[in-house]
Parts: sequence; structure tokens; C-alpha cells
Amino acid sequence: MSLKERLQEDWKQALKSKDKFKANTISMAKAAVLQAEKIDGIELDDEQVIEVLAKEIKQRREAVLEFEKGNRQDLIDKANAEIEILLSYLPQQLTEEEILVMIQEAAVEVGANSIKDMGKVMKVLTPKIKGRADGKLVSQMVREHLNK
Repeated sequence: MSLKERLQEDWKQALKSKDKFKANTISMAKAAVLQAEKIDGIELDDEQVIEVLAKEIKQRREAVLEFEKGNRQDLIDKANAEIEILLSYLPQQLTEEEILVMIQEAAVEVGANSIKDMGKVMKVLTPKIKGRADGKLVSQMVREHLNK
């Protein structure tokens, strides 16, 4: 079953079980996928759907930061619940330890020894972590690793 089909089935199940919040969250994700398909003029495969969902998660994480500034706990909780639902459609997320190992391997591969080599390390890492880790966290960890 493709990821788009799984979204559709889970949306139907959420409607049947009267889980309005989950149904709305999945509906927003489906709309984002359809919008991306419309813009690109192609049908997205699972890999591309994962990219769209990762973007949706990133938007919500950024919104949480803004809600924290405004001290809006209700909106923070809602966004975090949406993130949890969307994360269930992404591949298993990498732990910080796993990311660190990948950073070390990438740094050795490109011969990185200073912060100036961050772009080279990220270029090697990005395809490996796509949809499996937050890009902001990875770039922060790469920066810390190269500053040692």
C-alpha cells in the first residue's frame, strides 16, 4: 500500500471512529500532497510524499516556537498532537546517537576538519537523513561536531 493510499485509509478510519482531530490533520496532509502534485504536474511517489509530510511537520514545529513566544499552550498542544500524527507516516526517526555516527562517517568521507567544510558534510548527509531527522537538529549537530 502506498503512503497516499495509507493516508486515505487512515482518514476514512478516523472519520468512521469520529476522531475529528485526526481526520482533520490527515486531511490537511492529503491537501498538501495534492497541492504538490498539482504544482509539479505529476503523481508523487512515496519518497516525495515523505518530503511533503516532513515539510508539514517542519511548519508545525516552527509554529510551536511562535506559540511559545505568545504563551499559547492550547495551540502548542494542538500543533504537537498534529506532529505526532504526521510522524507516524514518516520512516523511523533517527536517534541523536545515530545521527552523530552518520555525521562522523560523512566528515571522514569528505575529509572535513573545520566549520568551513559544513556544506560538504551536509551534502553527503542530506540524502541519508531525508524524512528521518529534523534538518535543523542535524545542521546544529554538524556545526558542533566540526567546531571541536
